[in-house]
Amino acid sequence: MRMTLLRLSRAAAAGLVAAAALTAAAHSAEAAEAADTLGSAAAAQGRYFGTAVAAGHLGEADYAATLDREFNSATPENEMKWDATEPSRGTFTFSAADRVVDHARAQGMDVRGHTLVWHSQLPSWVGALGAADLRAAMNDHIDQVMGRYKGQIHSWDVVNEAFQDGGSGARRSSPFQDKLGDGYIEEAFRAARAADPAAKLCYNDYNTDGVNAKSTAVYTMVKDFKARGVPIDCVGFQGHFNSNSPVPADLRANLQRFADLGVDVQITELDIEGSGTAQADAYARVVDACLAVDRCTGITVWGVTDKYSWRSGGTPLLFDGNYDAKPAYDAVLAALGGDGGGGEPGEGTATCTATYTRTADWNSGYNGQITVTAGSEPISSWAATVTFAAPQQVQATWNATPSWSGNVMTARPSWNGTLAAGASTSFGFTVSKNGSDAAPVVGGCTAS
Repeated sequence: MRMTLLRLSRAAAAGLVAAAALTAAAHSAEAAEAADTLGSAAAAQGRYFGTAVAAGHLGEADYAATLDREFNSATPENEMKWDATEPSRGTFTFSAADRVVDHARAQGMDVRGHTLVWHSQLPSWVGALGAADLRAAMNDHIDQVMGRYKGQIHSWDVVNEAFQDGGSGARRSSPFQDKLGDGYIEEAFRAARAADPAAKLCYNDYNTDGVNAKSTAVYTMVKDFKARGVPIDCVGFQGHFNSNSPVPADLRANLQRFADLGVDVQITELDIEGSGTAQADAYARVVDACLAVDRCTGITVWGVTDKYSWRSGGTPLLFDGNYDAKPAYDAVLAALGGDGGGGEPGEGTATCTATYTRTADWNSGYNGQITVTAGSEPISSWAATVTFAAPQQVQATWNATPSWSGNVMTARPSWNGTLAAGASTSFGFTVSKNGSDAAPVVGGCTAS
């Protein structure tokens, strides 16, 4: 944890802590009630938490109920791709995309547009065009599709997956690259800005989550675009992870270097294969990385339920095939600072409380202990958030696994997650005061 603030006198610091405590108390009931879903918890952090939506599943009651309850952003999964919207040249079909957009907007959700120019899911007629016709078709497609939803789409994935995998950093072969050359990406972004000047324009790709040759090639392109005034507002990082491609340790640093170019960053297609604690911890690390970057504006998971995931065998999403919330859901909600459990309203009654005690004190530091107590039902896991006063620094923790967002620590059990009803466990930490003797603030406890 790194905090760099001017030191205050102890009296001034105490006054600020007291004022903060009063403010927190005034809003605690409202926040606890509001931030009990993924979307509401993300909104409290100034971000969105969305999902890919398939129009064909909206008629399924549990699918629609989970979507409407939990998410505040929607991305059409396939309904806006070229083969769905322009199956033959100049003939546009929007009924499936309209259904997703209309449903999302009726629920007050933002909508991400996905995707305008991509090498895959192209109707065969596109690849058969010569260069001049292809350029005209690309620009017309952007104009027609964006024009249909002008003023209704928060962000558009204008160009998708234009770079090769591996260490070359080269562009991917596609009809656009092969016939129009490197300039097609810039041309697509300029056409998109003309089609809807208010929409955020994103470049989107996979295997770019960490610092590597592919992400650096994208970074170089974005840096060049910003320097030359090419309209680009955001970069999407898909976030498809599994045991062979885990969440990279430098995810946060990679997001930050793009943000430093003056663009927003978004996690756009997140799914993490696995189950249980390992999957939950991986999801929490992604959320923590986004929250630590001011310009990370939101996260989208690629589907509502495991049973409809494109990687269903890897059970990569937050809700299982019965729409029951998984440990990964609880971890994400806790990382967002939320309060509550997933599933149907009225379910998820497992609760816990967290209380703080200072167990040792000396001139330069102190030891603290958080006691976690299960409510009236047994729990299988818990998460507690603790906010430390700047410029204090946590030197060590025990009996918990911490993750960080600024000066906020989210602690999860290292071995002591299962508690009987009314039973307690504890974790501790050593803090260097660095001139501040303020007590940390316990933000809440989430149980599953």
